[in-house]
Amino acid sequence: MPGACRILLFDIDGTLVSTGGAGAVAWRRAFEELHGIPADIGEYTDAGMTDPDVGAKTFEAVLGRAPEPQELARLVQRRLEHLPEAVAESEGYRVLPGVPERLEQLSHDGHLLGLITGNGDGAAHIKLARGDLNRWFTFGAYASAGVDRPGIVRRAVQRGEAMLGQDVPNSDIFVIGDTPLDITAAHAVDCTAIAVATGRYDEAALREAGADHVLATLEEELPL
Repeated sequence: MPGACRILLFDIDGTLVSTGGAGAVAWRRAFEELHGIPADIGEYTDAGMTDPDVGAKTFEAVLGRAPEPQELARLVQRRLEHLPEAVAESEGYRVLPGVPERLEQLSHDGHLLGLITGNGDGAAHIKLARGDLNRWFTFGAYASAGVDRPGIVRRAVQRGEAMLGQDVPNSDIFVIGDTPLDITAAHAVDCTAIAVATGRYDEAALREAGADHVLATLEEELPL
């Protein structure tokens, strides 16, 4: 029944899949082609940052100045060009424990599943395609320049409510992610934060960051 439908918004990296470093490989190839520097984003960025922020912070670190908007757009685009091959070649790519079964169960239970991710939309779907996970998500909100993670969640909530044709109480909107940034973004939009400890942060760190609920993996039932 529509009244029983909840909006469930999932992060990608560390929550649904691990690409085994494919994203960093694609960034490195893009920096090398455009600027002659095989930059390692891991030295300059943290888990949960958006793609534009990752590109900008790494650019500034390795080139000593902030990128012009056109330079950043070109860098993000070139990284996307390399991402399909990097994901396909990654020996460490894996769908995280319990994810396919949990998404199927939640969908069949009548909940609306969406994406909230620091990836651009193209990058998001490339990362999910290898794991055959795109089928579960009919909408989402993605990274773009100047939009922070709370803004991404806010957009996703609006799109989910538009799909349902009704306002959904905040108590029925859940953000599922693996980093403190996901938790902060959820709370900034008055949503419930469910943290899953399949990324860089363990259960204790996620509780300390203020998660409303913490799961070891998505093999566990969501506390809806």
